[in-house]
Amino acid sequence: MRSTVSAYTRLPKIHKFSVAGIAATGAAVVAVAVAPHAFAADAASSASVKPVAWSAEAFGETQQDALDQQTTAAVAAAKADAGKAKADKERAEKQAANRSTERKALQAKPAAPATPAPAKKAAPAAPAAPVKKSYGNNVDGWISEAMDILRAKGIPASYDGIKRNVMRESTGNPRAINDWDVNAVNGVPSKGLLQMIDPTFKAYHVEGTSWDIYDPVANITAACNYAADKYGSMDNVNSAY
Repeated sequence: MRSTVSAYTRLPKIHKFSVAGIAATGAAVVAVAVAPHAFAADAASSASVKPVAWSAEAFGETQQDALDQQTTAAVAAAKADAGKAKADKERAEKQAANRSTERKALQAKPAAPATPAPAKKAAPAAPAAPVKKSYGNNVDGWISEAMDILRAKGIPASYDGIKRNVMRESTGNPRAINDWDVNAVNGVPSKGLLQMIDPTFKAYHVEGTSWDIYDPVANITAACNYAADKYGSMDNVNSAY
């Protein structure tokens, strides 16, 4: 079909660009049609060449992937740390709760009754010192004291037998002395309540009494000891002996 546009018709500017574009396109088509083998060779050559570097876009995407991986790893680490911190906190709270429960249990538990200390045994009391018997400072007192000593020594005598002989021999004078009988003549006069000579007093002296022949108790006990040996008892003496 023949174009209605005359070669001499003036075209607006936009129509000029359109015609030029169509012309260029047509030329390209013609070139391909004329040399199809050459175009194929160029295409194959271009396909066989490998890129030696990433494009800017590919490089940017790789960096973004690395950043994304780092971010993901950081988030995971933060979550792990948060989980550990939470677990530690829960464990600490549980331990504190257990300690509190234990304290309350101890406080609620009644204290064990104190074991009373064993009573100390009282030390045995020391035996009381015997109370010294008091005797009168007279014939009755002297005879009573002498009787206690004679009983302790097992020497027989009676109060009446002793007093009877004391009154006959010295009338109860502990300092009496006979300076006229045969003993006096021989230089050993009789002395004391029961008129003993020194040799006899020393031979029959009773242990625990005085060695003074004029001592009333010592004189009575020695005389009774002598009478028990010679006559069986002072009770059997009724005269000079």
